Amino acid sequence: MWMLCTLLYGVLKGVREIVKKKAMEKSTIPQVLFFYTLFGLIILIPEFRTSDVVEMKLMGYIALKSFVIFIAWIASFNAIKKIPISLYGILDLSRVLFATLLGVVVLKELLSRFQIIGLILVIIGLVMLKFKGKSAGESYQVKYIVFAFLSCLLNATSALMDKILTKYVTPYQLQFWYMLYLTGFYLIYLIADYVVRTIKCSKSGNVKTDKVGFGGYIIGTLKNYWIFILAVLFVIADRALFIANRDPASRITVMTLIKQSGCIVTILAGKFIFKESNIRYKLLCAFIIILGIVIAVL
Repeated sequence: MWMLCTLLYGVLKGVREIVKKKAMEKSTIPQVLFFYTLFGLIILIPEFRTSDVVEMKLMGYIALKSFVIFIAWIASFNAIKKIPISLYGILDLSRVLFATLLGVVVLKELLSRFQIIGLILVIIGLVMLKFKGKSAGESYQVKYIVFAFLSCLLNATSALMDKILTKYVTPYQLQFWYMLYLTGFYLIYLIADYVVRTIKCSKSGNVKTDKVGFGGYIIGTLKNYWIFILAVLFVIADRALFIANRDPASRITVMTLIKQSGCIVTILAGKFIFKESNIRYKLLCAFIIILGIVIAVL
């Protein structure tokens, strides 16, 4: 069961990257992030009664996990918006590299010979993208690649916290409370973004934002149905992952491998939905990275 839950998470994660890119074609990043988490929280409200009893110390750790995700998603959404979805899907595989490094540094784990070989292959696959990862006509700044890697590092940190927290709280409690914290963080982010935009418009003499007002800024976003789809996919995928993490039989190494199924989804979406090129080379890079992951978890 835990393997099926992890596979569901991986596939839906790939689908979510596609939906994120679609959502940001109609709305700003702060708008998508706030309503994405708000809709997800609303879906989870019926479970509040099963989520209300959590120790204050654990609430603090859940809030910390939420803040880590808060920064991670800002970085990843910026990256997804600016770089090809097929390239982002491969860069996202570097989570495995960061998760392994965290295991060594935080949990004092020792790397086996196979894990070292596997990590070398992961690095080779990522480095190969530098030489032929950008297709003709594609243009983006290096900083968005950095954003993608930063997101991977923070998501790996969050995954480590998930494995620890689900020993003390139920998946329902963890998902509800961290979504509540996230909604609050992104509300502050949304308001700050609106204020900055208003100030910039005033200085430039463009009063369009002032006429629309904050209410218009909010209401206009509600027409973007991609955000609601994103929230539903997120709730289902995270619930599946939390259930898998809580299963005593689950193995973090096997879960790490299965979750990479989302990469294939994003690469194929790059070709058939966003009409991106150089897909065969990107599939080769992904194959080398996933081969490294397979060897590492043996």
